Amino acid sequence: MSAADFKGKKGLRRLWNALGYSRDGLAAAWKNEAAFREEMLLAAIALPLGLYLGHSGVERALLIGSILLILIVEMLNSALEAIVDKASPEKHELAKRAKDMGSAAVLLGLVSAAAVWACVLWP
Repeated sequence: MSAADFKGKKGLRRLWNALGYSRDGLAAAWKNEAAFREEMLLAAIALPLGLYLGHSGVERALLIGSILLILIVEMLNSALEAIVDKASPEKHELAKRAKDMGSAAVLLGLVSAAAVWACVLWP
């Protein structure tokens, strides 16, 4: 069965399929991406810490959201790299540019999270 077979599904069946695809994506990232595993370790420490250190709902949301953003950007970067590698396994200037930009997006996510944590926790 292909992904196109599920496009017409609606309601709970569509939601169930989407959850399965998301689970598969998380599993693939965990299995194939060392950076994702490292960032998950960071999240395992930072998420409970953010709940504890945040004094208000807004502070907790900022601390937790900034860490989740890192994971989101890493997943998108990994997806981009997989597509580039599939489309053009040989070295190419445009492929390098796409991969470098994805890497830069992850770096900006990390810098952004550090800035949020500094602003919230540093009075």
